Amino acid sequence: MIKHIFMVALSATVLCSSCMDNFLDTESPSKSSSENIFDTPVMTEAALMGVYSSMTASMMYGQKLCVNWQGVSDVEVGSNAFNLDDYNQTNGDTGGMNFYDDPYNTTTTWNDIWTFTEQATMAVDGIRMSPAMETEDRETMQAYLGEALTLRALGYFELVRWWGDVPFKEHAASSDLSNIYIGKSDRDTIYSHIIADLKEAVQYLPWQGEGTYNAERVTRGFAYGLLAKVALFAGGWSVRDGNTFPEQQLEHHPTISEMNGFFVGRPKNYQDFYQIALDACADLLADADNPHQLDPDFEEVWEKVNHLELNPYNENLFEVAFGEGQSGDVGATMGYTLGNGVINASRGMGGAGYASTTLYYFYSFDPEDKRRDVTCVFPSYEIVDGVAKETIRLNPLGVSCGKWRWYWMTDDYLQRLEQATSRISTGINWILMRYSDIYLMFAEAQNELHGPTEVESRTGLSAADALEVVRTRAFGAGSSKVKDYDRSSKEAFFNAIVNERAWEFGCECIRKQDLIRWGLIVDKVEAMKEALCLMYDYTFPIKVFDKELDRNDIPTRVYYKYEVDRPDYIDLSSLNLNQDMGIYEPNENKGEYYVNWVPMQVAIDQNGRRPDEVNDRYAETICRILVIGTGLNASYDYSELFGKLYWGSAAQAEFAKYPVGNNTCNYRHVFAIDYESVFESQGWLSNSYGFRN
Repeated sequence: MIKHIFMVALSATVLCSSCMDNFLDTESPSKSSSENIFDTPVMTEAALMGVYSSMTASMMYGQKLCVNWQGVSDVEVGSNAFNLDDYNQTNGDTGGMNFYDDPYNTTTTWNDIWTFTEQATMAVDGIRMSPAMETEDRETMQAYLGEALTLRALGYFELVRWWGDVPFKEHAASSDLSNIYIGKSDRDTIYSHIIADLKEAVQYLPWQGEGTYNAERVTRGFAYGLLAKVALFAGGWSVRDGNTFPEQQLEHHPTISEMNGFFVGRPKNYQDFYQIALDACADLLADADNPHQLDPDFEEVWEKVNHLELNPYNENLFEVAFGEGQSGDVGATMGYTLGNGVINASRGMGGAGYASTTLYYFYSFDPEDKRRDVTCVFPSYEIVDGVAKETIRLNPLGVSCGKWRWYWMTDDYLQRLEQATSRISTGINWILMRYSDIYLMFAEAQNELHGPTEVESRTGLSAADALEVVRTRAFGAGSSKVKDYDRSSKEAFFNAIVNERAWEFGCECIRKQDLIRWGLIVDKVEAMKEALCLMYDYTFPIKVFDKELDRNDIPTRVYYKYEVDRPDYIDLSSLNLNQDMGIYEPNENKGEYYVNWVPMQVAIDQNGRRPDEVNDRYAETICRILVIGTGLNASYDYSELFGKLYWGSAAQAEFAKYPVGNNTCNYRHVFAIDYESVFESQGWLSNSYGFRN
């Protein structure tokens, strides 16, 4: 990290390629950034575009932060995580998904995020010192300062969420290296600084739609939203290093055990941060000039972004901008599956290649929730018996994320795909925050401070009202399902928020970090694993979120027909996804088809009965489920679960072959600091939580 920051400082002109001649004449890196690049609004804006462009790096939102690092939660599960060969490897994303990591793991490094953060910091410093701040261009320059402050806050926010305590610098790298070689700052100090940055930024930023400010640039709405989100994380739970920072005034988690000086904690004044979040959301919601609305059609949010269009309702508070054919992996590496040979003779796209969800998440939805079939897709479009059409391919541990689909993409992209010999960047923007997040963060903060039904004065909304705004889009105005949740107490309503955020933001790289700040990542992952094991075991009842499934809720076979007007597409209304209709042979001559659902994969035979002997794949499948996420805690004991399973003894005997747990601490959700950063720090940096240096 030390070397990396210094190289960024020496290469200040990456912010603005037109400033190269000026750079060659400078006396120091700081002089280059502050006295040349930011002299005029035109040069400053060009420099800021350079900061934005660095967000597309593969180790940022180009891939890792929006695809690979979604990792393991009760919603998203990296498709390679269910792999007994390398579930605990420490040199790839699979290990990172399962919370096993290593400083030599080149897929979990922070260099690109530091590049972005340092560039944003240089912009902050440069704009503050710019002579243009004292001219008639002051208002324009202040808007640019608001952008730079927000981008710097975002960079540090990502660093803290993924690595915990990290080095922090208020100013860009100095030419005398006086702020280069520094140790870690505790995350609470960093959060205080970036909260202050965001509070300042909100004062300067324009609204989306003003001038050239659209969803691809930081605006006031996003700054409010990021302020709220940072505050909720600052007041939330995270693993702490009591050996390095022993004097922190923290509340210890009541149920997660401390080990070796590592514990799960949060600030004792955590409610102060909830108040900051509430204020930020309320100020945004109540502002008469606020241009943001929920798109009334949840599916349209994703159709538009896939087609490279901006949302007409300004639902997307901020999108990381990509270029078609140039950058962006979303849609190519995850999404609705387009099989090889349909458009291109040898290449497909989408599917559950890097990030997916599971049958557990699918069954958590109410069948009437419109978000379910947008978010989770079982059909794929493939060549079947020489014909291109949809078919259902069931992998209960790898359900495709449907928010990205090839048939929503541009004609230009599909033409590029025809000639492709390798993966083509989709150019689909990554939506970093949507307006529904504001309602749900408001509901969470208002409930924590005042309960579910008390009305907040600025907005005229209670926590329950805000939640129901989001649920109204999901179920339709007037649906009884809008109010079908428990708001009898603060605790019950919090649980409703936990569930609603899962359904609203599935596959958007939000869930894992939400669960971490709530102190729930272990509990929720283990609940998912138990339910999936019971599904494969065909043992009921099965607990999925707040409901219990019985035999009639999970079919042994799913039957389907094709649409009359589009005979290559499956009629989704024909699927018996939530009802067991028994086992019968459909008539393909009448357009009736089936796919064996999860119980018939390992636990029951073609007659719907348990076989006399356990299926050969059964024990291996249970082990594939149980090993995921096991780098989180020091150790695991599944004896109680094995006792619930019909074939539990076979699974337990097989599972004994696979070591699990990190042997050091509980709740180890952070990545290791890479070895180069540790080495180059000259002793200032070291790893914690059992990671070697």
